[in-house]
Amino acid sequence: MAQGFFKSFDDKIEVESAGTQPGLEVNSKAVIVMREAGIDISKNSPKSVDEFLNYEWDYVITVCDNAKETCPVFLGKVKHRVHFGFEDPSDATGSEEFIMSEFRRIRDDIKTTFLRFYNNFLI
Repeated sequence: MAQGFFKSFDDKIEVESAGTQPGLEVNSKAVIVMREAGIDISKNSPKSVDEFLNYEWDYVITVCDNAKETCPVFLGKVKHRVHFGFEDPSDATGSEEFIMSEFRRIRDDIKTTFLRFYNNFLI
């Protein structure tokens, strides 16, 4: 979701998304809630951080609550490391309505946080 928002803010910046334990496909609920926000992430595919170790990055931003603990040091070339902790909405349990509300809540938190970061540091 963070990658989708970053790309919607500025199509000229290079943005990649990767995880420490990527799934086989983008979570369908994330696709739905991002579509509700006007952003299509359906063609994205999960990637491993290992794919990006040989690249040089201005920023590496970790977003999940446990990412800072499971991947405390990105071994690639990075000018700035930033961590924003968000709960993983795919861990939500309960009714379908509640789970979707968690995806929407986290989506909105990600948008707010990343727009603030973009406006304060990248423009």
